[in-house]
Amino acid sequence: MNEGIKVKELESVVIRFSGDSGDGMQLVGTLFSNLSAELGNNIITFPDFPAEIRAPHGTLGGVSGFQMQVGAKKVYTPGDKADVLIAMNPAALKVNAQFIKPDTVVIIDADSFRTEDLEKALFKTDNPFKELGLNSLQVVSAPVTELCKESLEGISDNKQALRSRNIFALGLVCWLFNRPLYIVEKLLSEKFKKKPDVLQANLLVLQAGFNYGHNIHASVSTYRIETISHKKGFYTDVNGNKATAYGLIAASEKAGLTLFLGSYPITPATDIMQELTARKELGIKVMQTEDEIAGICTAIGASFAGNLAVTNTSGPGLALKSEAIGLAVMAEVPLVVIDVQRSGPSTGMPTKSEQTDLLQALYGRNGESPAVVMAATSPTDCFDSAFWASKIALEHLTPVILLTDGYIANGSSAWRIPDLEEYPEIKPPYVSPEQKEGWMPYLRNPENDVRYWAIPGTEGFMHRIGGLEKDNKTGAISTDPTNHQIMVDLRQSKINKIANYIPLQEVLGDKDADTLVVGWGGTFGHLYEAVEQIREAGKKVAFTHFRFINPLPKNAEEILRKYKKVIVIEQNSGQFAGYLRSKIGGFNPYQFNRVKGQPFIVARLVEEITKIINL
Repeated sequence: MNEGIKVKELESVVIRFSGDSGDGMQLVGTLFSNLSAELGNNIITFPDFPAEIRAPHGTLGGVSGFQMQVGAKKVYTPGDKADVLIAMNPAALKVNAQFIKPDTVVIIDADSFRTEDLEKALFKTDNPFKELGLNSLQVVSAPVTELCKESLEGISDNKQALRSRNIFALGLVCWLFNRPLYIVEKLLSEKFKKKPDVLQANLLVLQAGFNYGHNIHASVSTYRIETISHKKGFYTDVNGNKATAYGLIAASEKAGLTLFLGSYPITPATDIMQELTARKELGIKVMQTEDEIAGICTAIGASFAGNLAVTNTSGPGLALKSEAIGLAVMAEVPLVVIDVQRSGPSTGMPTKSEQTDLLQALYGRNGESPAVVMAATSPTDCFDSAFWASKIALEHLTPVILLTDGYIANGSSAWRIPDLEEYPEIKPPYVSPEQKEGWMPYLRNPENDVRYWAIPGTEGFMHRIGGLEKDNKTGAISTDPTNHQIMVDLRQSKINKIANYIPLQEVLGDKDADTLVVGWGGTFGHLYEAVEQIREAGKKVAFTHFRFINPLPKNAEEILRKYKKVIVIEQNSGQFAGYLRSKIGGFNPYQFNRVKGQPFIVARLVEEITKIINL
């Protein structure tokens, strides 16, 4: 270690890798997060993809980012602003200037900050830092491109050297954080085991970046983050889409049913289909169809045949699936619909995240067509939420719409692989042999109004279901007005009674507070961290976050009426607040709404919540 270098001991640190969309920022971000997880740190990541497909190299529209917060204690967000920024070109510096602290360590590739590169990023001078007003940064200007070429001289060509710039930067960051290289070397060996030449080049460049950090003469802060003891078990770094796929697999195992996914690729939900496709050894069946409508219709067919049936999509695809969801409501068959929300309307910003599909999930079908709506709260919670969605769908013979979003779907966190023995059984309401005499397809369990499930081919239980209204017992097609009212009421009652089978809503923070912060879905981490900062500042505030939305938990109204001030915070124009008003007479909460396609900024939340507390 060079003398004069200051080592900062931190409980957590925020790092942002940024460069052109072809610079491999997502890869090195993932590698560093995996390294940190293996060393016992808590992590939350935020991959920030450009909406443009291969924008011109070096331009502002093509900047790709990967931000993470690494902590010695539990972390809940990827952080507001970075302690360390790796900017591979001037565009990356310009786009991310708003996300860095005054004393941030900024690592740049000096070879990519030439006059022509600055012009592409619309800089007007040859001093981008001064032009942006960044005067107190700790800048490490390394000739990354040239050093990569020197490291690989006689081994690989210049093209490979350029592709390895991200790995050089990773080596430099490992030095900056006193991280051993052997874990990264192992991860690289696994990734490039079928490409030995690429592996050798990356290992050499990784070491070169690490060595450069040791040898630089500039004084720059380095960081040390202590590791912590976790509950014993197997840990991995998992993103929300992968956790969702694993939750579906766990549910199929618990239910003893084959998992079927009928799907059409759509950003940012496609990874769920890809993960399940790779698990054929578990008997999972995946059908990639020609469009969204075909995807859900194949899933409905699979459900009718007795499978755990799933379809996944994003907001535009949910709109296309709406008629078929109505069919599943009418036929009363189990179906899990996963909507990984993205910015809209229409095609919107496919790689950006919002909470704007809630009302579509609740009401976006013709007729009185009630369905269960849930929302996962974090990357790791996607596992539990997918499991619960499957359990409810199978045990109550209903479609369940599970909302995640681009932020938690692509973001990752350290996750302890759960013990399935700790999860409840899943028991679909199958018909029994004793029911054969006098059985009719719409006979119901009076406790929950769920009809009994007769899998086609079960001897003695021939029946028909479908999209036309049926008699409330026989299943024969009916246009009788009284019968239609009965069926409308029964379908709604079935959903309402699911509140008896889901957990009660919990309240965190100060139980004697006058103010309650309310959120739902993937904003949990940012809201929780904001509430904790307010409490640490000496103000009392409580917090509740909803995973179950339709039906609401049985104690939801009691909680919401208890507080003098309720603040509903969401990444839309007030959809959940409006829904709560419709369910709870006289309820009129404060609101804070932002629709920017980016996660909340905790400091901004603290400011707004505190302002309302002080009213």
